Amino acid sequence: MGKIVISENVSLDGVVQDPVGTEGFRFAGWFDRLGGEDREAWAAVEYEEALGTEALLLGRRTYEWFLAQGWATRDGAWADRLRAVPKYVVSSTPGDLEWNSTVLKGDLVDAVSRLKQEVAGDVVLYGSGRVAHALIEHDLVDELRLMVCPFALGEGERLFGRTGAVKPLRLVGNRTVGTGVVRLTYRPVRNA
Repeated sequence: MGKIVISENVSLDGVVQDPVGTEGFRFAGWFDRLGGEDREAWAAVEYEEALGTEALLLGRRTYEWFLAQGWATRDGAWADRLRAVPKYVVSSTPGDLEWNSTVLKGDLVDAVSRLKQEVAGDVVLYGSGRVAHALIEHDLVDELRLMVCPFALGEGERLFGRTGAVKPLRLVGNRTVGTGVVRLTYRPVRNA
């Protein structure tokens, strides 16, 4: 059985919007403020995560961003791993996909529930804010891996949108990444 993992870069105040500057947000590109040592340490942790990933789950815009940023043609072990991992794309827009990808069809909750049954291992969601909100709301997330960056933005879309109930989480790991980033790992507390 698969495990749905949300892996996000977040500001200290929980903002996930436009970390690399492609959406026109007022504080677009905030993630790019990370210094060299922090950026290198972040990349090492992300590569390690990719090695343990059995599939990627992506919203259509995040999928297109991955392609536009050249992950499909980059060199190196990290890019090779991302190309090899199957990708499942949440999209209502018909069209051909590249890069070892499949569109999830039908209701999102049903499709992700089926995916959890079909994939053995971590199914990692990057970006894809609307998809993340839906998965959190419907209790489909098994783990949250948050790279907390040392910036407070004061506005912007956050990882947690409105929920219909309290979502209790248990901290199961923390790790300093570089000199200014912290990786926090949480798991939902079921039946709390």
